[in-house]
Amino acid sequence: MDAHHHLWDLQAVHYPWLMARGEQRFFGDPTPIQKNYLMEDFLGESARFRPTHSVHVQVGAADGLAESRWLNRLPQQPAALIAFCDLDADDAPAQLEAQRQFTGMRGIRQIVGRHSSEDARNGSGQLLDSPRWQQNLGALMEMGLSFDLQMVPQQMPALLRVLRRLPQLPVALCHAGSPWEQSGSGWEAWKTGLRELALLPNVVCKISGLGMFKPDWTVESLRPITRHVIDCFGQQRVMFGSNFPVDKLYRSYTELWQAYFSLLEHTSDTARQQMLFDNAAHFYRIDH
Repeated sequence: MDAHHHLWDLQAVHYPWLMARGEQRFFGDPTPIQKNYLMEDFLGESARFRPTHSVHVQVGAADGLAESRWLNRLPQQPAALIAFCDLDADDAPAQLEAQRQFTGMRGIRQIVGRHSSEDARNGSGQLLDSPRWQQNLGALMEMGLSFDLQMVPQQMPALLRVLRRLPQLPVALCHAGSPWEQSGSGWEAWKTGLRELALLPNVVCKISGLGMFKPDWTVESLRPITRHVIDCFGQQRVMFGSNFPVDKLYRSYTELWQAYFSLLEHTSDTARQQMLFDNAAHFYRIDH
């Protein structure tokens, strides 16, 4: 199962971040992916691995409800949808109620951390201090929704304080907690923060999107990240995703999943089945 990918139709939905011309993003130059990426494109690129199910994660649409409406019109849909809602908005409860009506809806993602430079401009990190944001985050569990959490390591202490008050909220940590620095004090801070987040039994971790932090990755350079994630969360709370088509900027779908399989080659068949399928199916409530 691919536990984290995106689709977009540039005629049906507006994606401001994607279509900004001449703007370098934290993950690189988006120009090569400034075109439609539809279900048939995803299925074509993933054909060699034939993922039986996949999870679509919201991808910065100007209107999160428009993105969900478009996805629900597709003749073939991902098995689970993770939508956008601004949990700090006055109408967040109404947004959430509307989102939960869509077929396949399982949760919400609102990015709280991308990169320090971008977060300083858009103020996303300030969400953690908002009582209204925290209140609406807690409302997700009452609605039967989970939360996909994208953050940066510097935010881990603040997130721990928030999440400790929400022990029943299912949380999927995206992109292995964004390991931007892979040496020195930044690396140690990520390792420590991840270990503390893993002490919360309602939090799972997705190994995905690592090309955004290390575009020239190799299997060996990914191994310390993957090993630490699995050491912290155990084989029962780890899942894998492609982050395509964003990570298409760095490698093909085949190269990415071959790397994942290489990283898991010394694990048991049971562990691989859990991390490559069962955990995501359980977390996102996908029938199989």
